Amino acid sequence: MRFTLVPHPETPPSDAELKVWASVDYAAKLGSVATANIWFGVGAPADCFVILAGEPQRADDLWQTTCFEAFLRAEGDEAYREWNFAPSGQWAAYDFSGYRDGRSDAEVAEPYIRMEDNFTWWTLGATISLDAETPWQLGLSAILEEQGGAKSYWALAHAAGEPDFHDPGCFVARLA
Repeated sequence: MRFTLVPHPETPPSDAELKVWASVDYAAKLGSVATANIWFGVGAPADCFVILAGEPQRADDLWQTTCFEAFLRAEGDEAYREWNFAPSGQWAAYDFSGYRDGRSDAEVAEPYIRMEDNFTWWTLGATISLDAETPWQLGLSAILEEQGGAKSYWALAHAAGEPDFHDPGCFVARLA
C-alpha cells in the first residue's frame, strides 16, 4: 500500500513542492506474528533536514526533530501503540490506554531501521512485528525539521487545530 502524507496547513514546509509519502508491506509469518515494513520517503535531499546522530537504540523525545511515526490501533479499540523512528536508527514505542492517556513504554522487539539517501530524495524504512490476527487501524506521520529551523508536520489526515497525530481521525489506513 502506498500513501501520500499531507502537511498540516498551519505548518507548511518552506518548499511548497515538497512531497512526503509512505508505503507499507504487511506479511504474516510464524503463525500469529506478522511483520510490517514501513517506508517513509521525502522528496528532497536529506541534508536539507536536521538529522541528529545517535546510536541505534531506544530513546525518548524523538519527535522534537526529524522523525517518522506509525500509530496502530486494533479495530474498535481505544488503546493504541505509537512507534517513533529517527534517521539515526533511534526508536521509541509507547502504549496508550486511550487518547493521549496511560502512556507506558511498549514491550516490543527492537525494530529494524534503515535509511537510504540518493541525494535528491531519501527514505527511512522500519520493520516492526505485529499480531497477525488483529485488523489494525493505522496512522502514519512525519515531523521534518529543516536546516533553517522550520518544522512541518505530515500525516495521512489531520484533525482540526494544531498538529495532533494521536487524534483518532488520523488512523485512516487499514491493515487486514
